[in-house]
Amino acid sequence: MTRSGRLLPALVLLLLTAGCATVVRPPAPAPSGAAGTTSVPVVPAAHGTVDVYVTFYGGPDNDPPGSTDIAYPNGRHGSAGGTGTYADPITLATDPRELPPGTVVYAPQWQKYFVMEDDCEDCITEWGASRRPHVDLWLGAAGNGLLACEEKLTPAGRVPLEINPPADRPVDPAPLYDPATGRCGS
Repeated sequence: MTRSGRLLPALVLLLLTAGCATVVRPPAPAPSGAAGTTSVPVVPAAHGTVDVYVTFYGGPDNDPPGSTDIAYPNGRHGSAGGTGTYADPITLATDPRELPPGTVVYAPQWQKYFVMEDDCEDCITEWGASRRPHVDLWLGAAGNGLLACEEKLTPAGRVPLEINPPADRPVDPAPLYDPATGRCGS
């Protein structure tokens, strides 16, 4: 048996035990890539609800600052954005070991869908050091009250997120932050 032949069963066992009896469903086929985007391999993620620490980010604290760049451009988004519907989830950043790129989640607290498309430096550090579940949710590119809104919306403790939810969850159509009015929150 080749070296890769011996590693495959070990990898399968590791993935099965890491799921801890969760149901794993292969992801839907990725949408066809738009011009200038790259294809990101999507690893199946478990279903169910997890409690995570949530922070918010926007253009001013993105990398590079002031941009809407994302680490995993794809057929859905070439840059950070989204409206929060199942068809157009909002960009989410975290450690790709915590949620693989392309994983869709639903946040009942804000009644929005999000998709993992970006890296979050703090999330990567925390996940690597202690497997602390942390996601950073995109709030917008700019606005006078954006940073204050990020702080206002950030919960003190963990909040539930549904991993790979169905498309029928209620969605609040109002943006979490409206730069034209300065309105923060749904």
